[in-house]
Amino acid sequence: MDPASQDINLNSPNKGLVVDHSDSLSDVPVEGVVEGAVGNAANPLPPGLTEEEAEELRTELTKVEEEINTLRQVLSAKERHATELKRKLGLSPLTELKQNLTKSWQDVQTSNAYKKTQETLSQAGQKTSAALTTVGTVISKRLGDMRNSATFKSFEDKVGNLKYKVVGPKGNGEAVTSPTDTTPTQENPPF
Repeated sequence: MDPASQDINLNSPNKGLVVDHSDSLSDVPVEGVVEGAVGNAANPLPPGLTEEEAEELRTELTKVEEEINTLRQVLSAKERHATELKRKLGLSPLTELKQNLTKSWQDVQTSNAYKKTQETLSQAGQKTSAALTTVGTVISKRLGDMRNSATFKSFEDKVGNLKYKVVGPKGNGEAVTSPTDTTPTQENPPF
């Protein structure tokens, strides 16, 4: 076959067929068969095979290849017909893909492996939640104990004294003014 006249799209149902699509198969050349080349130097006979047997095999090969081409054409016609029926039913490739994914997901969810994994992850989540709750409780208790300790009380007193020294007696929520700016205005905010 002439490579320029072949359909080379690998997804095409006509893959390998001559693009002409004529109904007659007599003009489709058979690969590997050269007419009139029986027993000549270009196509020598295999050992132990007579010219008569070789001719029969070539004839059978030609018939089989014609059947293959016919079956390809029938398959192509059936695929086109199926596509047309799907189009009439409103089934697009996207719809089919959604249906296939939905069915596959349902199959996965009903599988034993999925159920076991789901149970294991659920148990792990419950145990993790319980462990985090326990850790949170322990940390809260430790912070409460630490706050009530003598060391923390002493530290809190020192920070309070330092605040009093820096802020002064107005440190209980009132605005603190700097010694250089006694009255901040809206036009000139402190920040």
